[in-house]
Amino acid sequence: MHQKLRETLQEIEDDDILKQLIGWFHDLIEGTIGQELETRALHGLRVTHARKGFLRSEFTVPSLAADVDGNWHGGAIASLMDAVGAIAVYSAFHHVVKSVDFSISHYSTAKIQDEVVVEAKVVGNHGKVVQVVMEARMKVNGELISVGKMWVSLQNFTIATASKL
Repeated sequence: MHQKLRETLQEIEDDDILKQLIGWFHDLIEGTIGQELETRALHGLRVTHARKGFLRSEFTVPSLAADVDGNWHGGAIASLMDAVGAIAVYSAFHHVVKSVDFSISHYSTAKIQDEVVVEAKVVGNHGKVVQVVMEARMKVNGELISVGKMWVSLQNFTIATASKL
């Protein structure tokens, strides 16, 4: 296990499924699983706190996720928020999710090498449909960059099942 991940796992609730989930998420961030688009959008993300239904992470905006003007690209923000939100939902319900509605509002921007904090929190549960809200803020001053809201449908399989498909 990587040292960074081992340090992160010490700050996670003592929950084996949550630790396994964060390990899987780390593999996605590192690009050992998943698609190139996800890897580019998540490159350098560090999970700093995780508990059931909540995930906090820190991120230094890489040039890979920036537009030609050096701003954190809106599509990269959306991809990151989608992944972080899905992980927060999985941590609460232990099921893979499928997005049914996703919206994002941008209030300011971050530049290459800016440090941001991204949080995702499950805020609603209506049986098989769950809502999660994600926020991205500047680490230095808490300035709001973007807010994402996502409704997801819980699927009838877990990450372990999906990885065998």
